[in-house]
Amino acid sequence: MHYLCREKSYILAKLTNFIGALRWICLFLTYIITDEMDIRKNTDTVSLMRKLIQRLNDASEAYYNGQGERMTDFEWDALFDQLKQLETETGITLPDSPTAKVSEDTIAGQKEAHEFPALSLAKTKQVAELAKWAEGKPIWLSWKLDGLTLVVTYDGGTLTKVVTRGDGHIGTNITQLASALQGIPPTIPYTGHVVIRGEAVISYSDFEIFNMESEEAYANPRNLASGTLTLKDIEEVKRRKVRWIPFSLVYTDEPMTSWGSQMAWLDAMGFKTVEHELIAVPQMATIEHVIGQWTERVTNRTYPYPVDGLVITYDDIAYAQTGSVTGHHATRAGFAFKWQDATAETTLDHVEWSCAASTISPVAVFAPVQLEGTTVKRASLCNISECERLGIGGKGTRITVIKANKIIPKVVGVSQCEGTLEIPATCPVCGAPTHIREREGGGTRTLHCTASSCPAKQLRKFARFVSKAGMDIDGISEQTLAKFINLGWVTTYADLYHLDSHAQELASMDGFGSKSVGNLLRAIEKSRTTEGQRLLYALSIPLCGVDVCKRLLNAYPLEALIQQAATADSVDYFAHIDGIGPEKSAAFVRWVQDASQRDALEKLLQEVTVKPTEQQPKGRLCEGLTFVVTGEVHHYRNRNELKAYIESQGGKVSGSVSGATHFLINNDVASASAKNKKAQALGIPILSEEEFLRRFTNEPADLFAE
Repeated sequence: MHYLCREKSYILAKLTNFIGALRWICLFLTYIITDEMDIRKNTDTVSLMRKLIQRLNDASEAYYNGQGERMTDFEWDALFDQLKQLETETGITLPDSPTAKVSEDTIAGQKEAHEFPALSLAKTKQVAELAKWAEGKPIWLSWKLDGLTLVVTYDGGTLTKVVTRGDGHIGTNITQLASALQGIPPTIPYTGHVVIRGEAVISYSDFEIFNMESEEAYANPRNLASGTLTLKDIEEVKRRKVRWIPFSLVYTDEPMTSWGSQMAWLDAMGFKTVEHELIAVPQMATIEHVIGQWTERVTNRTYPYPVDGLVITYDDIAYAQTGSVTGHHATRAGFAFKWQDATAETTLDHVEWSCAASTISPVAVFAPVQLEGTTVKRASLCNISECERLGIGGKGTRITVIKANKIIPKVVGVSQCEGTLEIPATCPVCGAPTHIREREGGGTRTLHCTASSCPAKQLRKFARFVSKAGMDIDGISEQTLAKFINLGWVTTYADLYHLDSHAQELASMDGFGSKSVGNLLRAIEKSRTTEGQRLLYALSIPLCGVDVCKRLLNAYPLEALIQQAATADSVDYFAHIDGIGPEKSAAFVRWVQDASQRDALEKLLQEVTVKPTEQQPKGRLCEGLTFVVTGEVHHYRNRNELKAYIESQGGKVSGSVSGATHFLINNDVASASAKNKKAQALGIPILSEEEFLRRFTNEPADLFAE
């Protein structure tokens, strides 16, 4: 009996040990399986993170280096937020993640380390977050300009270097372009060490003029600005009218305790700082109200420069410097507010292919939706690559639409695809075969018409024709012109004067009504009587901008000018005219002698009447003298007007002081500027405007006061 009990105990012990071992084996297997699942899950997550980083970095590189937009801000922000969430969940931040670095320009050239790192700002789309961050302390609100950040340094009152932001720590030295950038004076009154950050931007109006006059089209002002800073030709950079607008005084020896006083100091130094507004008591309702007012200016496009948000900064400099630095963001240096893009889901009706300039672009036409207080039923799809990326199909496809930065309708997603996208084999305007062009290196795919004579390829020329500087036909935008061209109503300039025959059809088009059609037709009739300078500029003759047209017409009346060019036996015929030279003369003569251009001009002259050119008054008060003009002018509207007067009186205007200079005109006669110093060294008299007016005009100075 005792033996049996002992045997049972032995068996029970063995069984217990076996069960225990089995339990540990199960736990081990569970651990291995769970760990394997975690590894697989992490591997999948890391793979997704890599894909997000690649897409975000590719889009940033294109955006910051003038290569066009790969995605909208809305999409970029959504992918960035997704990546940030994955990094938080996994505790992993991969190399090259945009969450841990400043967006970088990669402009080629001599690299230079920044004296003070150019950190980026934390971003938000929530007013409540701004109010919490402000902590009730006075704050300044200013534009978040959409351009390229440049750091400008002065020593001893003289500009010493201009460097791009680069990666925030190392940028590219582009000091050689400084003279071609508006807003960067070569000298300032202060003689200490000064470091300033600002944004290089191009206004919407200058961007539109450039695109009209250039064979190379840019997607937006920001792309043009960044592309311009890669150039070496100073004159070409000047032509693009890049303006540098200071937004931060990084360093000066002068003691200042507030951001507002820094901006006032910069303004006193002759800079034109970014527009800014103080919110003394930053409660949520107040911040919301001020942001609403600024946002309305963006929506209505009453601010001339492109922006992609607002910047909020503490007025108290000492307090702003007490924050920590996380990654590449200083927590109290400032906050960037970006607009929350309103979205709407709708159904695609069809894709319309619109031929404009050299590209046939797809446009989504969909069931109307309300966005930002307006009805939207069309949005550009940019190109074939964008359609493929989004997965655009045919009629019935469900799409998501936004108004990017409160202005531009964009398709940002497809939730359900129906059918397939049909790419036209022939041009919708002229019927010629189309071809797909792919940028080198497997880039963007775009559709083009193969016919060089296609009227749609002249869109920018038509836009210049109706522009303010041209025939000044109010009410015709580039988009409207594209519609007229695609409908076959406009193939030559003269056709614009016969749009009254399409008045009934026009009144039924989107964006038009009987009243707006009436206004448009009246504007067209008004433009039938014009000045020679306007007509000449409107013709889009290569190298013939406003100044060239003016110079040609100062030498010859329009009719004689055209006749002389048509019969000229040399392309240098007009090279003797001051400011023209052989290149511009050749461009003008070749244009006039082209049979197709002459035919179009003759048809146009049957529709319009050209008023006689008012010749500039001529005199001899400045005859034989060479002047240099520097600094701000007060009595003349601008330096060009003063220059024109000197030339009308037989004088010359040079850009630099030399032994051939007779007078330097500078309202700051006692300044220590480089030009003043050189003039003093050479014994050249320095005149204020008042002194110039007394000596070289027949009018008293007070007549010029306005």
